[in-house]
Amino acid sequence: MSDATESIEQSLEADQRARVDVYRLLGRLLTAPPDTELLDVLSKIQLGDEADGGEMTQAWQDLKSAASAASQNSLTEEYFNIFIGVGRGELLPYASFYIHGFLMEKVLASLREEMARLGIERKLDVAEPEDHAGAICEMMAMMISAQESEQQQSDFFSDYVASWMIRFFEELGEAESAEFYRVVAQLGSRFLAVEQRYFSLPE
Repeated sequence: MSDATESIEQSLEADQRARVDVYRLLGRLLTAPPDTELLDVLSKIQLGDEADGGEMTQAWQDLKSAASAASQNSLTEEYFNIFIGVGRGELLPYASFYIHGFLMEKVLASLREEMARLGIERKLDVAEPEDHAGAICEMMAMMISAQESEQQQSDFFSDYVASWMIRFFEELGEAESAEFYRVVAQLGSRFLAVEQRYFSLPE
């Protein structure tokens, strides 16, 4: 993180920093299985008073418990079965697939145009298309960190998150291989419900 980015994030209100943290965590967990360092961090989550009530508190508690019980090797296999597989995984975590039924569809082109407008560049070492669930979560985190207007955040959330990721997390929670990722899906689903209320979007 650059000094400039760190300075901007320090100026965010606590609730906005919390939103950034959740989006980044979801982005990280959807991009690759957690390593031992991340599992250790998650197993030591300190739970305080949650402004949104009990559902998020329970989701964090479940994630903490799941991280404490998991091993990196088992999660590597679980992640492979769900998202990669032999031929393909149980789920295809792409906006194009959920919105259009095929990969590399027009929502990807639209997202790339939006990224250019926002000044978000594709990472050169990433092979996945930009409409991957993990990448979109990271983009939301970047928008909040950059203090983009609430309207811009709401429009992006509506077009590229709520339009498909709610259903994605539902299916992730039902995936045959999901154990740890069933808990991740629960956190994602409940967080997106909080975000919908934040933006006053219909659930």
